[in-house]
Amino acid sequence: MTRSGIRSGVIAALFLALTGCQSSDQAKNLPYRLETTRQAQGMDQRVRFLVIHYTAEDFHNALNTLTDEHVSAHYLIPAQPPLENGKPVAWQLVPENMRAWHAGASGWRGRTNLNDTSIGIELENKGYSTTLLGKKFYPFPPAQIDLLAELSKGIVARYQIEPRNVVAHSDIAPQRKDDPGPLFPWQQMAERGIGAWPDAARVSHFLAGRNPQQPVDQAHLLNLLKQYGYTVTENMTPEQARRVISAFQMHFRQSDYRGNADAQSEAIVLALLQQFPDSNN
Repeated sequence: MTRSGIRSGVIAALFLALTGCQSSDQAKNLPYRLETTRQAQGMDQRVRFLVIHYTAEDFHNALNTLTDEHVSAHYLIPAQPPLENGKPVAWQLVPENMRAWHAGASGWRGRTNLNDTSIGIELENKGYSTTLLGKKFYPFPPAQIDLLAELSKGIVARYQIEPRNVVAHSDIAPQRKDDPGPLFPWQQMAERGIGAWPDAARVSHFLAGRNPQQPVDQAHLLNLLKQYGYTVTENMTPEQARRVISAFQMHFRQSDYRGNADAQSEAIVLALLQQFPDSNN
């Protein structure tokens, strides 16, 4: 087992041990006894998704926003995490066993209202500025991404979150959101065991020598994106369809996220569907 695998296993074991202790303490104070020697097979993990956001404001304002009564997230990571005894610090704002209000109206792989089934992590980041050339997004500092990766490893291990269920806010709400934007290092995260990324050889196979920008049938591409997890409806406007494609491209083809239905986007989603087949999760 790799070092990261051992670390994730230890974190998961500690989490389960802590949960067990809390359950035992609570049971001692009950006016009845619960028999738990037989456990049902018809159950599964509540948390299925990990959603990455940016704050679009500085840390101080974001902390105030995320601790008021309107919106929240499980974790907030500063752009430059402070060190305490040599360890970078992240803010936990909501316990993982509680629901945070971070996803809003959302959908992924046929599920809706993802606040109920997800962990949300906010990254301090200005988001974007509007220029004459369009939106200018801002990068994420390496120290912030390193802390995010370590935090995410534990979450993925605890809840056995599938790679394709580690998503951007823009993936689950493409009509409303752009975060964390096209500068978020999804490939780097996938290389560290967090989330999905298309295999270059598979993409080349499905591209089959075509020009990457060669137009493809938009309806066909949208159907593939729906199979992967995106919310696609029959009555979508051209702009809504473009935003779904753009959200996919911001995640998996960050050099060009104009929302055009092209051969490279088709090849990427075909590669992803082959690498990460649907487990009905």
